Amino acid sequence: MNRSRRGLITRTAALAGWATGAFGLASAAMAQGAPLKFGVGMFQPDREKNDATYRPLAAHLAQRLGRPVELRTVDSWEGLAKSLANGETDFALMGPWGYVLANHFADAQVVSTILYQGKPEYFALMITHPDSGLQSVQDLIGPKGKGRSFAFGDKGSTSGYLIPLHFFMQQGIDPEKHFGRVVYTKHQAIQTQVTAGQIDAGADYNRNRSAMIEQGLIRAERSKVIWQSAPLPNDAVAVSAALFKDKAFVTRLQGALAEVGPLLKAQAGLLPANYTGFVSSDNAFYKPIRDAGLATGKLGPK
Repeated sequence: MNRSRRGLITRTAALAGWATGAFGLASAAMAQGAPLKFGVGMFQPDREKNDATYRPLAAHLAQRLGRPVELRTVDSWEGLAKSLANGETDFALMGPWGYVLANHFADAQVVSTILYQGKPEYFALMITHPDSGLQSVQDLIGPKGKGRSFAFGDKGSTSGYLIPLHFFMQQGIDPEKHFGRVVYTKHQAIQTQVTAGQIDAGADYNRNRSAMIEQGLIRAERSKVIWQSAPLPNDAVAVSAALFKDKAFVTRLQGALAEVGPLLKAQAGLLPANYTGFVSSDNAFYKPIRDAGLATGKLGPK
């Protein structure tokens, strides 16, 4: 059995184990007035900035829900799925693949989807730098790309791992064999290292690339997009299986999230730039991500 297969089995078993204690731990948070633990993925370059970015949203939710909300940034998408599964967080703003994992192994349920420039969708990208000699994704998967370096996000990332992996597999490419070096890192690091010429190409998503350009962290001309996915469902606000049983709470949470969009005119800090609110959604909206997980073998039949 190869290393990647062993790793997948280990992570799958771990996720299943995390789910075991989820109901008991999460039910404590349902007690009237108990603090709600709100997990957020690492959308910003560091934990301090991430906390500062999402603290206003946590305060808004606390006010509308009438309960304290404790914000906690989780470093990896896999870690966030784990924390929602085992009851360390009660609800979370998480990437689509992380949500699908938490739903599959612990029956976490999406209640809302974040909007980016008014739409509940985004795109996975592959980027290179202008000095790489790679002009297209066909160059990347062909002889010109053989032996190059490539960066994925962590293995809980939708756009950084699952969707580009699915694309490679559809083209008959095994990244670990095709590329000379494959690394797994954070989205911000992918852009930084590719644009600096330290890595030949990498996987990212349009929202992160745009934000880093707007913040002056990278130069647009150094981040050359050579592939874009079909539209993907945007990040999910998901609740634990135990909390989802409280339908009155779910309705209040969806209502509080729906208020964010109209409030942005007066309270722009409720969400990062270009994010425009939330829309109620359900598990069916994330079917394309689930299908990719099944197709790549990263998700087994339920």
